[in-house]
Amino acid sequence: MIGRQVIILSRKIVRDYGWDLNVVPLIGGVSGERLLKLLTVQNIDLVIDVGANQGQYANQLFELGYTGKVLSFEPLSLAYQKLQTASRAYPSWEVAERCAVGDIDDEIEINVSRNSFSSSILPIQPTHTNLAPDSEYIGTEKVKIVRLDTVLPKYFRQAKAPFLKIDVQGFDEQVLAGASAILPQIKGLQLELSLVELYKGEKLFQEMLAKAFDLGFELHNLFPEFTDEKTGRLMQADAVFFRPGL
Repeated sequence: MIGRQVIILSRKIVRDYGWDLNVVPLIGGVSGERLLKLLTVQNIDLVIDVGANQGQYANQLFELGYTGKVLSFEPLSLAYQKLQTASRAYPSWEVAERCAVGDIDDEIEINVSRNSFSSSILPIQPTHTNLAPDSEYIGTEKVKIVRLDTVLPKYFRQAKAPFLKIDVQGFDEQVLAGASAILPQIKGLQLELSLVELYKGEKLFQEMLAKAFDLGFELHNLFPEFTDEKTGRLMQADAVFFRPGL
């Protein structure tokens, strides 16, 4: 992935010329190809895309050759509109109603970041905003929040090998807690794991890794996601898990 600091610098340069640069996180390149290989080998036929933002993840999967179905969830109003537009390009891509995903069925307030994809229900830490100024919060939105146990069963009727991708900026533990009933049916799992606290109260790499192991998954690959370019320290990584013997 392109380092976020490079993105910020590039955006600043083009703004100096009166333009704007809108760069969003992708799974392309080597990481995307390896992820697709993992999904293909495991015969994944449904990707549950929690924290879809504008649809970057699913769009890249389809462009790389994924042939299964995708179900996307996104809470932010502007990102949701763009997600709906992007999904129309692929008949196998469905977008759920606009909502956050967690461990309750209720209503909740989400913090909106300047760059959109760093938005989170959790408070953001200075460690994050110092490294990526565009991740600062600029507002909030009140949204519906649902448990996957409540909304997913109807989508599992024809899925033989569902894969759950969670990209919710530190809220992964709550998403898993709200999916306890359906998790035994999940064949693969992708989590965004922080090595340092970027969002207040988030569970860090070691604890979430242990959580995935306790749920019966094995680690199959790690993709670096957010690095401090000044020190070379890895801050976040995407971890991909599958159940053993599949």
